[in-house]
Amino acid sequence: MGPPAPIPTRRVLTVTELTVRVRDLLETEFIEIWVEGELSNCRVWNTGHLYFTLKDSAAQVRAVIFRSALRYLKFKPTDGLRVVARGRLSVYEPKGEYQLVCEHMEPHGLGARQLAFDQLKKRLQEEGLFDASRKRPLPVLPRKIGIVTSLDGAALRDIIQILRRRYANAHLVIQPTRVQGEGAAAEIARGIRAIGRVPHVDVVIVGRGGGSIEDLWAFNEEIVARAIAESPAPVISAVGHETDVTMADFVADLRAPTPSAAAELVVTAKDEFIGRIDSLRDRIGAAVGARVQSRSQRVHAVSGRPALAGFPGRVAMRGRHADELTHALSRLTRAALGTRERRLQLLRRQLDGFDAGRRLAVIRTRLVSGEGLLAGAIARRRLQASAQLGTVAGRLDALSPLAVLGRGYAVCWTGDRTRVVRAASEVSAGEAIRVTLSRGEIEAKVSRTE
Repeated sequence: MGPPAPIPTRRVLTVTELTVRVRDLLETEFIEIWVEGELSNCRVWNTGHLYFTLKDSAAQVRAVIFRSALRYLKFKPTDGLRVVARGRLSVYEPKGEYQLVCEHMEPHGLGARQLAFDQLKKRLQEEGLFDASRKRPLPVLPRKIGIVTSLDGAALRDIIQILRRRYANAHLVIQPTRVQGEGAAAEIARGIRAIGRVPHVDVVIVGRGGGSIEDLWAFNEEIVARAIAESPAPVISAVGHETDVTMADFVADLRAPTPSAAAELVVTAKDEFIGRIDSLRDRIGAAVGARVQSRSQRVHAVSGRPALAGFPGRVAMRGRHADELTHALSRLTRAALGTRERRLQLLRRQLDGFDAGRRLAVIRTRLVSGEGLLAGAIARRRLQASAQLGTVAGRLDALSPLAVLGRGYAVCWTGDRTRVVRAASEVSAGEAIRVTLSRGEIEAKVSRTE
């Protein structure tokens, strides 16, 4: 018989070691995977991370998408939504559960942008931002027109050209802003609010030229929609071409198919107002003409009656009398004006004789003289005060204990410096004393007293 087989050595792992090995294996094997499933138990914690379960008909897996990745999603993850998620597998060690750490997510079968558009549209519609009751009519004669768009685009040139041609006296307030790219939505919203703070802006045009859905997406952001809704002046949305529809179109008070059409809508009210004025002018002119003609015919008929014979002569005499009265009134008026003119000339000469410059010069001389006297008095008073201060300081120095010490005297204190020793009998041999000199202090011990 051969030697017995060696007993294999057992390797016992702790729970933590086992969990770490499983985690390393999963993170090494499943670095980047795509998983399709239905969202459930979606919950955003106070940390900003989204925790959810991704499931199908037979299984489920816990998942998380951190705040840094969640902010870039173009839609809001909700329960029941079928999505495709990209991420990696990891293990949550405290509970020993494996989970999918998502880095990206998109709706299954529906674009993220379209889903975000539909979600935002539904939410804003429920808040009443699309209601026709909150839409404001355009002013009849807008004197100040705000424009929020890019300085580099053709939209601004088209708007200015049409307004200058059809409404040359309009005051334009232009707020330049980016209209596409990262951060464009925030700039557009700031531009709308800035225009709203300008006094007396009657209407605001917000828009840009045509482009792809990605180029126009800034006008689908919630921040732009709410800025339009909060604008104190009516807003015309003029984004893209006629077939392009954005969230700004639903919230704005009026939608224009193009920026050029927005400019024409602004001046349409003015054209209608001018047309109405012209029509009323024509009607008034026709009515006045008919009334004058009727009165003329009546005067002609009356003047032909026998009882009114000689009436034109009497009217002429009255006209002559009126001319004479007018001439007399004119002569009296000219005389009164002449008297007033002479009085004015006299007052002007009296005013010229009152030379304010000469009087100011005399006053200035007196001020300079008084200033010199005041300065001399102050100097003399300063010298007297200085002399008095020197005398008092000398007397104070003569009485100062420090001056006495400076002449060689000293002050003897008890050891605890609580009282001054004035007689030898106040201390005994061996007792400590302190002696204050002009410069410094001496600590000593009494050897004997006399």
